Amino acid sequence: MAIGRSSVFPQGTKDRWFQSFASRRSTVHSTKGIIACTQPLAAAAGQRILAAGGNAADAAVAIAAAMNMTEPCSTGIGGDMFCLFYDAKTKQVKSLNGSGRSAASLSLDDIRKHLNLQDGKAGEIPFRGVLSVTIPGAAAGWVDTVDRFGSGKVSLSEILQPAIELGERGFPVSETTACNWHDQENLLKTASPNGNEMLKDGKAPKAGELFFNTNLAKTFRLVGEKGKSGFYEGRVAEALVQVVSDLGGHITLEDLKAHSSTGTENTEPLSLTFSGQNATKHGDDQGIKLWEHPPNGQGLVALMALGILQILEKQGKIATFSQNDHNTAPYLHALIESLRIAFADGNWFISDPNVSKLPLKELISETYLTTRAALFSPDKAISSPIDHGEPTQPFRSPAHAKSDTVYFSTTDARGNACSFINSNYAGFGTGIIPRGCGFTLQNRGANFLLQPADHPNIYAPSKRPYHTIIPAMLTNASDNSLHSTYGVMGGYMQPQGHIQVLFNMLVANLSPQEALDAPRFCISVVETSDAGTLPDNTVHIEEGISNETIQALRKLGHTVKLIKGWERQMFGRGQLIRVSEQAAPHGNGTVRVYSAGSDPRSDGMAVPAL
Repeated sequence: MAIGRSSVFPQGTKDRWFQSFASRRSTVHSTKGIIACTQPLAAAAGQRILAAGGNAADAAVAIAAAMNMTEPCSTGIGGDMFCLFYDAKTKQVKSLNGSGRSAASLSLDDIRKHLNLQDGKAGEIPFRGVLSVTIPGAAAGWVDTVDRFGSGKVSLSEILQPAIELGERGFPVSETTACNWHDQENLLKTASPNGNEMLKDGKAPKAGELFFNTNLAKTFRLVGEKGKSGFYEGRVAEALVQVVSDLGGHITLEDLKAHSSTGTENTEPLSLTFSGQNATKHGDDQGIKLWEHPPNGQGLVALMALGILQILEKQGKIATFSQNDHNTAPYLHALIESLRIAFADGNWFISDPNVSKLPLKELISETYLTTRAALFSPDKAISSPIDHGEPTQPFRSPAHAKSDTVYFSTTDARGNACSFINSNYAGFGTGIIPRGCGFTLQNRGANFLLQPADHPNIYAPSKRPYHTIIPAMLTNASDNSLHSTYGVMGGYMQPQGHIQVLFNMLVANLSPQEALDAPRFCISVVETSDAGTLPDNTVHIEEGISNETIQALRKLGHTVKLIKGWERQMFGRGQLIRVSEQAAPHGNGTVRVYSAGSDPRSDGMAVPAL
């Protein structure tokens, strides 16, 4: 299965270009590094920074800014970011948390009173309203990515320059972006008094139509010249606080200034070594190590699912899958059930680790995962809902099933890699635009719970909410050399995508492009007011998986829904770069070869460094 698109895209005919035919994309190879992202113009921005001497981290920030310009309906400087960086010199994976916190002056009681919620009455923060605005972490995250991981050979102003030029000179809007922009046109018109900044003559731009965003270009110039103070102080900060205040929100200048100095956090990435036979086929003889960003992101779910699958293989409860097993019913059943078990724990435990003590190491330990793997049956789906385990004490934490995000990967000739994700959360986020700034504010605060009071993801001042966005990396377990940098965006889909794309490579022996082309599944969720989102027995299956497999899954107790056309957006959009070492001629060591794919469910591409 792959997705094609027509060369001319009249607005409102989405399904015309989501037709099923064999993939026309090839894996892209290079020895100098590769960029893979959802926007070709953004890929070119990163390519330009690599050519100027920048490294993978520098290129990632250039892409993040250019993505904000070319795909603002998914990402932006008004949102949050996370990244993993592979340092080729030290062979270390480093991580950075660039997510923002809630307003310091707004209490839980204040929100409940504002929403007219009496004691004991269930309620939630409005998904799109001003109360869901959290402090934008992306700007500080971009600056800190360059400062901590960058080459030092290009300045922040130079890194942001390609995006600035796109805003000032105009750029033609891509097809998927035009659809998503159009779908949220009314939000921009109604959520903010400054909605026209993100519209063209009061309308969303069409595919191929030029769009100018000089206001965002001005914002980027300030950040390039002044760093964090260009965003968290001065004109941009004042405009942000003003529009939030006018609409009844509580973000202050003090909140923004505080984030400038203490917002971005160096974190310790989590990893799990997958050493079963499935892993050693395509990694080294000690297996593959999956790296994920720690909470408040949900990478923990992918690690737990992978650990459960490894235990099931060792116990003989699932087969050591061969290439012929890929996307068969037993294969999908094992992945689906492992992820459902992992989500049941993740939705209880994932929250802000600076506020709630989380038993992270215990949750991914073999001892604990063995108890969770005991829930699996090869013959029947687990009854819904699945309860969480209790490694120490019960916690809960929710995740909304909706998200619009951009994920991209970068590598450079030196062997460094950056796995980077940036998001407004739901499309344009709140749709609220600070006057004269050219970006929208995220709605991540909608992920907080408002009850019960002892819940670790309960709303509190100066706190980070549960986050869906997660980057990933793979290293070879024996020497920690880089195997792949990859990710799949899309809310609750993200850890599911991480596992599926990983198994597409390890089990099905698919190339990077094929691993992204392959049809996916997405577990459904049940939303509750006090327990967040919990997995149920409904599995969405992308067209391209056989009817025989679908019928067999139904016999196992899964409720299966076949997804076609534009609705395939629910399966996320991934990027993947693999690394191999090949012998150089005449015995002169080895040459590093990068091989990349870009998801056909988006407008992007993989572009080699010049």
